[in-house]
Amino acid sequence: MDRIIGIDYGRRRTGLAVSDPLGIFATALDTIDSTKLIDYLKNYAISERILRFVVGYPVNMDGKPSEARADVDLFLKSLAKAFPETPVTLEDERFTSVLAHRVMIDGGMKASQRKDKSSVDKISAAIILQGYLDRSAGGSAGFDPSAVPESLSRNKTRRKK
Repeated sequence: MDRIIGIDYGRRRTGLAVSDPLGIFATALDTIDSTKLIDYLKNYAISERILRFVVGYPVNMDGKPSEARADVDLFLKSLAKAFPETPVTLEDERFTSVLAHRVMIDGGMKASQRKDKSSVDKISAAIILQGYLDRSAGGSAGFDPSAVPESLSRNKTRRKK
């Protein structure tokens, strides 16, 4: 079946998500050691046809690429070499980790379970992919970082009581 893969690339670990065959919903798939990622994707492509990769691209608050960009750029070159016919879309990944934590809290995950960073990575990949799917279906206008409540921002200032 046809799938779109969402990728939240990290130097050590990478979160993966996958679309349903109709390209409507994103589901967290797995967290992989980044050194084994290309092999994992090749094996996945044996059983499922990958239509597109949607890769989270690290961007600072001012819209400029962040330091992690160099790692993602190297990965993108490897991905293009391994899958030359498969298109890649870059998605702004700002706030995806914060949103992933919120999803885990809202889903009733215990604090001890939320410390597992592999869960955050694959949920972040699902958030990245769902943003793409929503826009490509003519749904929302895309991810708007200003829509993230101040209470979810890591940079919030705490008021003194």
